[in-house]
Amino acid sequence: MILACQNISKSFGETEVLRNINFHIEKNDKCGLIGINGAGKTTLLRVILGEEEADSGNVVVARDVRLGYLSQTQDTELSNTIYGAMQEAKKYILDMEARIRELEQEMEGKTEEELVPILEAYNRLSTQYDRENGYAYESEITGVIAGLGFTKEDYDRPIASLSGGQKMRVALGRLLLSHPDVIILDEPTNHLDMASIQWLEGYLSSYPGAVIVVSHDRYFIDKITNRIIEIDQGVSQVYNGSYSYYSAEKAKRRQAELNAYIKQQAEIAHEEAVITKLKQFNREKSIKRAESREKKLDKIDRLDKPVEIDTDMRLTLTPVCESGEDVLLAEGLAKSYGDNKLFENLGLDIKRGEHIALIGGNGTGKTTILKILARKLSKDAGTVTLGAKVRIGYFDQEHHDLDTSKTIFEEMSDSFPDMNNTRIRNTLAAFLFTGEDVFKRIGDISGGERGRLSLAKLMLSPANFLILDEPTNHLDIPSKEILEDALRDYTGTVLYVSHDRYFINRTATRILELRDSVLTNYVGDYDYFEEKRDELFAVQHPELVSQYSGLTGQYSGVAGRPTGGVSSDSKLSADVSSNSKLSGASSSRLEYEEQKASAAELRKREKAIKRVENAIEKLETEISEIDSQLNDPANGTDAGLLIELSKKKEEAEAKLEDLYTEWESLQ
Repeated sequence: MILACQNISKSFGETEVLRNINFHIEKNDKCGLIGINGAGKTTLLRVILGEEEADSGNVVVARDVRLGYLSQTQDTELSNTIYGAMQEAKKYILDMEARIRELEQEMEGKTEEELVPILEAYNRLSTQYDRENGYAYESEITGVIAGLGFTKEDYDRPIASLSGGQKMRVALGRLLLSHPDVIILDEPTNHLDMASIQWLEGYLSSYPGAVIVVSHDRYFIDKITNRIIEIDQGVSQVYNGSYSYYSAEKAKRRQAELNAYIKQQAEIAHEEAVITKLKQFNREKSIKRAESREKKLDKIDRLDKPVEIDTDMRLTLTPVCESGEDVLLAEGLAKSYGDNKLFENLGLDIKRGEHIALIGGNGTGKTTILKILARKLSKDAGTVTLGAKVRIGYFDQEHHDLDTSKTIFEEMSDSFPDMNNTRIRNTLAAFLFTGEDVFKRIGDISGGERGRLSLAKLMLSPANFLILDEPTNHLDIPSKEILEDALRDYTGTVLYVSHDRYFINRTATRILELRDSVLTNYVGDYDYFEEKRDELFAVQHPELVSQYSGLTGQYSGVAGRPTGGVSSDSKLSADVSSNSKLSGASSSRLEYEEQKASAAELRKREKAIKRVENAIEKLETEISEIDSQLNDPANGTDAGLLIELSKKKEEAEAKLEDLYTEWESLQ
C-alpha cells in the first residue's frame, strides 16, 4: 500500500460533498476515479494532494512516495521551448550527468590513494544514472513529444506561442517524464486527439507506478484501469476491475439492492396485514401474538431505497415520419480555406437507419463535412442530394443555433411556438432545467447546460436524419449513457462526429475515417475499426499505401466484406441470431411453466388460508357459546355439565392455537 484514504469527509457550507471515503492504492494499481459532475472527484484529489483540508479522516502516503498531478487548470505559462520544457523535467538526470563529467575531470592527475573516494562516488552515481535510464533520456523525451502529437519542427516553438490545449499537452509530458510514484490526472484526454490518447493509454498501462485518473472517456478508462473508485452521493464504492466490469457489476449491485428493498417492503406490508388480522380475531391469545409480531417488526433493520441519480436526463428520439431508403448522396465534395486544402472529390452514400460515426485527426475537416451536409456551410465543389422525406436535425458542438441573449425558456418557446408553457416546462425538466433555472440567460450557462438545451431542441424537432457534432462534449457519464440508449433505439438515420470511442462503440453501425483527405469505410463498431484500420485503408486506397497493394484482390469495395460467398462476419451474425431465437423461445417456455406452477401454488395456498380462517371462525363461535353456557346461572349447580363444558373449551382452545400457528405459517 502506497496511498490510502481513510474515512475522508468534506463539506462546503451545508453541502456534504464527501462522506467517509475509504480506499487504498497499491504500487502498480491503475485506478479510475469516476462520478457525475459535481460528485466531488476533483475535491478528493485536492485533499489527497494536501491542497484542500478534509473535515475528518486521513490521507496516508507511504514514505518517499512522490505524487505528480495534472489538473484541469494547470499553470502552463512556461518561458521555454517545447523541448526545453521537457528537458526541465529531466533536470535531475542532467545534474547527475554533469556531476559524472566533473568526477571524470577530477580523476586526472590523482594518485591511487586520492582516486579511491572519487571512484566510489563515480561508481555510485553511474549506477544511479543507469538505474534512472539516464543513457536514454533524450529518446524518452522525443518519444513523449511525438506521442503527444508534436513534430520535430515543434521542438523549438516557444510555449508562449502555443494554444491552451497544446500547453496542457506540454504540462502532461513534463509530468510523465518526471516519473512520480503516483501519477494523478484530472481529465487528461480533453486536449488530445485519438492518436495521442491511444499513445497515452499504452504509456500509462505499462507505467511502473500507480495511476489515478479522473476522466469521462470510458474507453480510455476501460483500457488502462484495473480498479474503479466511484463517488456516488458522497460515498465511495470500489470495483476491482475495468470500466466494463464496473458498469456490469454496478447494475447488478443496484438491482440486488433494489430487489432486497422491494422484498423487505413486501415482507413488512405482509407482516402488518397479519398483525391487523390477528387483532381482528379479538381473542387474548391472538392479540398477544399480534403484539409479539409488532415487537419483532420494530426491531427490523429497514433498508433504504436505492437513490435514483437525480441528474439523469429523459431523452427519447422519435422520427416524425420515415424517410426514403436513400437518405443522402454526396459526390465530388471539395473544401479549402485559402491554401489549406481539407479534401476534394469526396463521396458519401447514406441509407435509412444507418448510424455512422465520422472520425479522424484534429483539423482534418470532419466538422466541415457535417456543416456542408447540414447546409450550414458552402462547398467549393460537388453535389449533395437528399432523399425523399428526409428532414435534417443538426447538433452544433459550438451551439451556434442558440441565441445567447435569450433565456432558456424563451429559446424553447420561440423555437416551438405551437407548444404550450406546460409542455415546454416538462421538456426542460426532462433535461434538468427546473424552477428558476429556465429563466437563466443562455449566455450565462455552462457548456454542458448548452449541450443539454440543444439536445432538448433536437428531441422535439421533426427530424429523421440527425447530424451531430461532438454530442457528448461536456456531458457526464450517466448523461452520455442516456444519449447512447436513445440513439441505439432511434429508428431514423444518424451521422455524427465524436472523439468518444466508447460512445462510438455502442452506437455506430458503420465508421467513416477521414485520413489523408480521403474517406475509408468500415462496416462495424470502433473495435472493428481498430482491428482493420490499416488493412482496409490500404485495400480501399492502394494508391496511398503501396505496400498493401497486393491485398486489393481479396476484398470488394465494401469494407470488411470479402468478394464472393458469405463473409465469416455475416455467418457469425446469422449463427448468433439463430441461437438467440432458439434460446429466447426455450427461455420463454421455461418462464411460462414456472409462472403456471407458481400461480397453481398460490391458488392452493389461498384455499388453505380460507379453510383455516373458516375453521378459526367456527371454533371462536363454539368457544363463545361454551363461555355463555359456563356463565349461565342455570348451569351453576350442575358440576358434571361444567366439567364437560370446561373440557370442551380446553380442547377447542388447543385446536384454535394450532389453527393460529397453521394460519401464520400459511401467511
